[in-house]
Order: sequence, then structure tokens, then C-alpha cells
Amino acid sequence: MHVTIISPERAVYDGEATAVVAPAYDGEVGILPHHAPFMTLLGAGRLVVRRGGEASEYRVHGGFLQVRSDAVRIVAEHAEGASHGS
Repeated sequence: MHVTIISPERAVYDGEATAVVAPAYDGEVGILPHHAPFMTLLGAGRLVVRRGGEASEYRVHGGFLQVRSDAVRIVAEHAEGASHGS
């Protein structure tokens, strides 16, 4: 699935992913390929984008997450970092 993460300052991520875990305003949400259309407000916390065995982590606060047509769009009021791990 295609994932786009943007903040007012910059485009943070634009690429393919196998999973996304994000902090919704009322708890964590996990998104996998072919997820049903979905929209939620973002809370504050850790956003993880997985590509196979790799993962990138971001700190986000505010904004929204939308899933539509096998694409995830995250518009965050604030997004920072990208630490890579496995």
C-alpha cells in the first residue's frame, strides 16, 4: 500500500509500506494492505511505518489519518524524526 505522511513543515514520508501503526485520538490503530476505507483523528505518540523487515518511527501530534483505495494519508500538525530499526 502507498503511505504519505505530511506536516505543515515538510513531506515526511512518501512510499510503499506493508503496515502502519498510528496513535489515534482514542487508541492505537493498525493498517494493513487492502484495509477498508477509514478516517480518524490523530492523537500524540509513535507512528510506525513497516516495509517488510524494516520499520521507520516518527513522533506525531494532531491531524488525521485516512485510508482509501489501498493508500494511507497522514496529515499531522507536527511530525518529527525517522529512526530506522527492525
